[in-house]
Amino acid sequence: MNIAIIGTGNAGGTLAAKWAHAGHNIRLGVKDKANFKGKHLAEIKGISVHSITEAVELSEIVLVSTPATAAAEVARSLGNTEGKIIIDTMNIVMGRGPEGFSNTADAILANTLARDVVKCFNTTGAENMQNPDYDGVKLDMFMAGSSIKGKQVAEQLAKDAGFGEVYDMGGNDKFFLIEQLANVWINQAIFMGAGRNIGFKIIKRK
Repeated sequence: MNIAIIGTGNAGGTLAAKWAHAGHNIRLGVKDKANFKGKHLAEIKGISVHSITEAVELSEIVLVSTPATAAAEVARSLGNTEGKIIIDTMNIVMGRGPEGFSNTADAILANTLARDVVKCFNTTGAENMQNPDYDGVKLDMFMAGSSIKGKQVAEQLAKDAGFGEVYDMGGNDKFFLIEQLANVWINQAIFMGAGRNIGFKIIKRK
């Protein structure tokens, strides 16, 4: 897959490396190609650096992993997103998000031409994206969105990153719910002191 990654911090940078190693073509979209966070990523085979609009133009899939407060502004900076699949990894935490929106995915929908928007890779930390294996047990991933093809892509990319089951939480009306799940992880890992090496796994009774 050809994937543009907007936001090369902990989550975006980790997924860029994982997906490049899995054989995907990664286009980092940055404001300043000479100076950006995660500059070392350009040394990995399969990763190239571009302006934001160029990265989007060259890709079918766009991952947005920037601060939630910038969601609407970043969405407007993507250029022509018609027909693109956008994966949103962001979360509103402690009320800090795009003004006028209860979640970041709705802000993306309102500020782009893309209709295939999926929220995924937002319910855990970068450490778990780097290594979702806990002594042979793979953490689960979760996604929400009304786009069937968008969720098919998100599921495949989650598997390519090493996650176990990928659970569909519903359509666009469940964007808020998956952000609530993310805030459970954030609360336990950070605010309650459990540490970032915890993750979600759904266990089924036989």
